[in-house]
Amino acid sequence: MLRQPPDRQVSQRQVSEGQVSEGQVSEGQVSEGQVSEGRAPSADVVRFARSVRWCHRATAVLMGMCVATALCLYVPGFAQLAGRRALMVTLHEWSGLLLPVPVLLGLGSRALRADLRRLNRFGPHDRRWLRRARRARRPYPPPGEDWGRDAGKFNAGQKVFAAWIAGAVLVMAGTGLLMWFTGLTPLVWRTSATFVHDWLALTVGVVLAAHLAMAGAQPEARRAMRTGRAGRAWARREHALWEPESERERAESVRPESVRPGSDSGPGPGPARTGEAEGPGDGRGAGAGH
Repeated sequence: MLRQPPDRQVSQRQVSEGQVSEGQVSEGQVSEGQVSEGRAPSADVVRFARSVRWCHRATAVLMGMCVATALCLYVPGFAQLAGRRALMVTLHEWSGLLLPVPVLLGLGSRALRADLRRLNRFGPHDRRWLRRARRARRPYPPPGEDWGRDAGKFNAGQKVFAAWIAGAVLVMAGTGLLMWFTGLTPLVWRTSATFVHDWLALTVGVVLAAHLAMAGAQPEARRAMRTGRAGRAWARREHALWEPESERERAESVRPESVRPGSDSGPGPGPARTGEAEGPGDGRGAGAGH
């Protein structure tokens, strides 16, 4: 029996491992020539740009410093361990004031602005996701349930968390300034600001702990934030309404090939695609499916 060439063996392994499905070959998304020559699409998709990842890391560092110094200021055991209270106060104040800076600087990045628009947009699919979470009384699907079909690049839980933490940071910064500059406001204002600041700080700590716990349970999501890439199968399962950039670019590169040479008609101007699939699922149009 003749041995098949190495590139054919590699392509068959890609098909068997799920990197390329037989349906993609039969539907023309991946040509047989690409499969035979080993040029099948990668098993990963680009999820986060470098600017988005660095913005997330810088914000995480500043938030971690805020939480750590707050523990040293309010918990007696940590206060004795740190010792230098004046230094802890200074670090806490400046890390809190600098918290919005990474996002403000990152607004110069097109990728970050696009992700912020996605986070700020709620559609019918997000309401369905939240209804499932309310019925299940948990922010993640129980065993046997799939919520990914109602999620774009960010699911409704991630959107709610981003909106809540952004508002909490602004309130913490405002009340912190009232506590810092004591001569600018009357005593009742400072007392109220201290009450709001302390209790909101406790709530932020609980929410951040839940955020870290959920990140620890999602290795693929951690890899996406660390390297910017995620598995194609994971993206289709957990964020079915999201169409990655690589998917759109490949579709645009394949579309002109569908026009026969000498034909009078060319590819017409189709509907503009955003980061998530258009259709009733996200409330931005009708006619396009998931």
